[in-house]
Amino acid sequence: MQAFLSTPNTAKTCYSNHTRLIHNNQYLTSRNFRLPLSPSPKSLHFSNSHSPILVLNQKPKPISQISSRSIRGPLLCANSSNAITADDNNSKKSFGDWIQTVGEAISVLFPLWVALGCLIGLFKPNSYNWVKPQWTVMGITLTMLGMGMTLTFDDLRSALAMPKQLFCGFVLQYSVMPLSGYFISKLLNLPSHYAAGLILVGCCPGGTASNIVTYIARGNVALSVLMTAASTLSAVVMTPFLTEKLAGQFVAVDAAGLFMSTLQVVLLPVLAGAFLNQYFKGLVKIVSPLMPPIAVATVAVLCGNAIAQSSSAILMSGQQVVLAAALLHASGFFFGYVLSRMLGVDVSSSRTISIEVGMQNSVLGVVLATQHFGNPLTAVPCAVSSVCHSIFGSALAGIWRRSVPDQVQH
Repeated sequence: MQAFLSTPNTAKTCYSNHTRLIHNNQYLTSRNFRLPLSPSPKSLHFSNSHSPILVLNQKPKPISQISSRSIRGPLLCANSSNAITADDNNSKKSFGDWIQTVGEAISVLFPLWVALGCLIGLFKPNSYNWVKPQWTVMGITLTMLGMGMTLTFDDLRSALAMPKQLFCGFVLQYSVMPLSGYFISKLLNLPSHYAAGLILVGCCPGGTASNIVTYIARGNVALSVLMTAASTLSAVVMTPFLTEKLAGQFVAVDAAGLFMSTLQVVLLPVLAGAFLNQYFKGLVKIVSPLMPPIAVATVAVLCGNAIAQSSSAILMSGQQVVLAAALLHASGFFFGYVLSRMLGVDVSSSRTISIEVGMQNSVLGVVLATQHFGNPLTAVPCAVSSVCHSIFGSALAGIWRRSVPDQVQH
């Protein structure tokens, strides 16, 4: 609502686009209100606290408290003898505004698109025959570039200055999920090949999709990128060690391949995006509204394609494996958030840790299970896992995206 101030002796009107005026502790709610003032010199000034005061006879008297915050924008003055008849805020939206609105709507419906992509992959696997590996890498890289455009180098430096959050996320990543996989396998009395696959995916590092979900969920993207890189590099030791201890099998990990993949599809695009945001803000302003829809489409296609590759095995595995994978990731999301909050981590970073812990690199689990376990069914829990953590993660992203964290620790 606009607030206006005018005098009967002059036609000069001052108003603000940001708030309302208050007189005698009452809101002046009329669109056409006038305050009769004495003919003495009068003017509207701002005090040191940025609250407007009306000067009558050179003696300042507070007439209104516009805002407890600083006024962002000018106080507009115009000559008019008539009441205001139009509202400047009701101007038509530009084409860029419409793109941003549509992108926001697509992002809010993120769980629906991911679930739809997974169902198509499950029942119509041939629908993903067009997806090529290089296109998958290109989609992830472009999405990471878009996420980087929301960051600055100061954000990345702030993430490096958060050892508490990084340490908390690392410990929860390699404790909550492996132990959950072990105890859920015991609880449901899974066959040995399914139990090994569930424990294996629990011991895998966080997946790159967690960065995308963190981006959509308004989490700490810089922290998410660093956590993914740290858990991936640590997977060289942690994944085979924990899998051997909990599943009784030794799993070899291609450390160089993991490092190069993380470097190519996570770190380099994010740094490039931050560079563009730092030095080419005009370009970023034009491109950034397109990035959330691209991120949603990328996740939906990647998840659907992963399901399509193992659709027959998933349909044959029954409800037991689906239940086990769902419980695994539900415990990761839940304990990741609750325990990090109990440890004093801020809301935004706790969202990030929850997503990082709950979402695993299921594709890595499928590859390791195929290469290092004799029974091909060991890979089935890993494939089902990609569906479960995508649905849970996308649901959380849709919920958390609607609320901006009110507590952010730097």
